[in-house]
Amino acid sequence: MAQSYEKAGVNLEAGYEVVRRIKQHVASTARPGSMGGIGSFGGMFDLASLGYKEPVLVSGTDGVGTKLKIAFAMDKHDTIGIDAVAMCVNDVLAQGAEPLFFLDYVALGHNVPAKVEAIVAGVAEGCRQAGCALVGGETAEMPGMYEGDEYDIAGFTTGVVEKSKLIDGTKVKVGDILVGIASSGVHSNGFSLVRKIVADSGHAFSDAIPEFDGRTLGEVLLTPTRIYVKQVLDVIRQCDVHGVAHITGGGFDENIPRILQGGQGLEIIEGTWEILPVFKMLEKWGGVAHREMFNIFNMGIGMVLAIDASEADKAISILEAHGEKASVIGRVTDQPGVNIKMA
Repeated sequence: MAQSYEKAGVNLEAGYEVVRRIKQHVASTARPGSMGGIGSFGGMFDLASLGYKEPVLVSGTDGVGTKLKIAFAMDKHDTIGIDAVAMCVNDVLAQGAEPLFFLDYVALGHNVPAKVEAIVAGVAEGCRQAGCALVGGETAEMPGMYEGDEYDIAGFTTGVVEKSKLIDGTKVKVGDILVGIASSGVHSNGFSLVRKIVADSGHAFSDAIPEFDGRTLGEVLLTPTRIYVKQVLDVIRQCDVHGVAHITGGGFDENIPRILQGGQGLEIIEGTWEILPVFKMLEKWGGVAHREMFNIFNMGIGMVLAIDASEADKAISILEAHGEKASVIGRVTDQPGVNIKMA
């Protein structure tokens, strides 16, 4: 027992217990190419075992942001790890890459093994949904840096795609159809504004909201970010996808134009998908201008595919077979900017 370290607020025994608790969760994410287990100084992956001819590695890293504040308020920590995975794997997916492995970093003021296990169990669930292996991570107990029971989580993933199959937006052309895939809610962006709106409204996260079928506000806001990996990869395998946009911070205005070429723009037809009740609530409670909502939130669309008009129906059918809600939400135009109009 390192008594001096414990007096400084760091419990090494709790750290050892965390490792024992999370081993089963890590093991559940094994996939072809994953090597070893946790406990080594570095996570390993055998890329040669996958048989790529010209592999391009695509990496991404992200966190969950101030959505964590709601997890603290609700004392609910079993889904926040899914968000951490989703924010990373959906990004590399936008390049057409299959996520291979994931690493997480959890920093906290006080190491409570059961809480850390819940967080990592969420990470493992996200990895299973994405088909990637959890090959390592770090839990850092940092008293004085984080208050009380607060923590932060960040993740890192690497994916692979054949060089000839890389999706970089260069094939996007005027007339391409935009297929939108439904989100599960607010996902993991815009929560600084969400928390301000809730605080100013006088509501609490524990309040049951009629529009949410009796669920509490906190439960709705903690709905984990949708992971689109397996379903979109299936579309990519069967269709010629020209561009993929992950709708995160900046909403429609910042994210979809990232796949466009010079001189191109977007026409989005509102009414071609369901704007979820949570966004209508935030707009009303916060007095946010309707058009501005599209510049902040995903508004019910978590990912957008740009595809030739002749393949749009096929892509939607594939997504629906995976249980996704998908629809044509607009098209690529020769007028720069993002034009959102009603159907």
